[in-house]
This record gives sequence, C-alpha cells and structure tokens, in this order.
Amino acid sequence: MVAAKAGLPPEQVFKTLLVRGDRTGPLFAVIPANAELDFKALAKVSGNRSTEMIPLKEVTPLTGYIRGGVTVLGAKKEFPVFVDFTVELWDVISISAGQRGTQLFLSPADYLRVANAATGEFARFIESPS
Repeated sequence: MVAAKAGLPPEQVFKTLLVRGDRTGPLFAVIPANAELDFKALAKVSGNRSTEMIPLKEVTPLTGYIRGGVTVLGAKKEFPVFVDFTVELWDVISISAGQRGTQLFLSPADYLRVANAATGEFARFIESPS
C-alpha cells in the first residue's frame, strides 16, 4: 500500500521495525516492505543470540513514533540500526518520515550514513501469489 502511494516497487520501500536483542537490548531492523524479518539471521548480524519484536505498547515510549510511522531518524532514543543489504541495490529508497503515510526519499548511502547503520542479510522475501 505504501509502495503504491510512493510510486516504487515494494522492495524499494523500507520499513523500520523495533526489535529486542538478548545482548544489545532494543535495536532497529530496516527491511524491504515485501519482506519478513528473519530473527535468527538478525541475531547473528547484530551480535545477539536471539531477537524478538518489541511489544507494540513499548514502541511509542521507546521511539516517539506510532506503529506505521517508526523511523530511525529523529527517534526519541538512539539504538543500533541494521539495514538489510538489499538497500544497496537501489539509487533511491523510501522510508517512513515519522508519520503514517508520509515518506522520505533518499539515497541508500545517505540513509546508512545518517542512521549510522550496519548492513547484513536478514530479510526473508515473501513469495508473491502466482
């Protein structure tokens, strides 16, 4: 839905998830809109033994954003940021601007720099129905 409004394919629109690592505590996982988070792979990339989604009731107090508007940029607290490596396949990506339905367009290099993010392989792509 967001991808259609942004005029980009879903794999070029990135969603930001708030996850808790057993060693690091909260961290941001940024993956393409048409992917699911591989928790085991994220744990390995982030130096954790395990990772899990942070309960929705904790998202706003930790980030300052509501579900659907979470972004690394301007978050209430700084947490480690991990972005799926597929971000580097694009000239421009779309991320949430901090409010549902509002998107920012920027180069992956700029996003990785301002987010102080590391990349890794932890997105599992959802098969589209045939």
